[in-house]
Amino acid sequence: MSMDSAKQPPSGPRAEAKRQAIVRAARGLFLRDGFGVGMDAIAADAGVSKVTVYNHFGSKEALFTAVITSALDEPLGNASSTALEGLSEAGDLRTALIDAARAWVHAVRTNKEVIALRKLVAAEQHRFPELGRAWQGHGPEGHHPAVAGALRALADQGRLVIPDLETAILQLYALLIFPHMVFSTYGTHVDDDLTDRLIVSGVDMFLGHYGPPQQADVRG
Repeated sequence: MSMDSAKQPPSGPRAEAKRQAIVRAARGLFLRDGFGVGMDAIAADAGVSKVTVYNHFGSKEALFTAVITSALDEPLGNASSTALEGLSEAGDLRTALIDAARAWVHAVRTNKEVIALRKLVAAEQHRFPELGRAWQGHGPEGHHPAVAGALRALADQGRLVIPDLETAILQLYALLIFPHMVFSTYGTHVDDDLTDRLIVSGVDMFLGHYGPPQQADVRG
């Protein structure tokens, strides 16, 4: 039976620790040497056997996908995620969303490793089309549950009207995040002033579209 045969990966705390060690090692080596790095080198850097790497991931493509998927969550860690989760408690939703967006966009702009991984995906996609699917295979809600959770909570409160959550997530990304992802891929820098203008106007456009309709002014 080949090492690529489909089977359940090892489970349990020890297995999870090994899995995380493999992902960390693979991430560092992919960033340093590109996708051509050998599985032997990844196993050695992780302190496990090559068989263990294949038992967990089955192929280098699957391992790269795991590296990319784990990296997707980083810009929404810590302060960014906390700010988004607090939106449902905010008195002034516009101000709170602008503050949350600033934290989120700052993390996207400054996480050099995630930027480098995006460039690696772009460089290798012509040879390995499955690598590009690592960025979209889980859908917007699956990639960043903090965004989905924040918008869903606001919709449940009636503070936003969102008939299609997936579309709303993608539109929020398009307004706030995608400009930086696209420009960074081509080595172009969006300066701080333009970044803040994009954030403020993007939040206003999003709230203008998804905010609840204003009550008619009834005059007697």
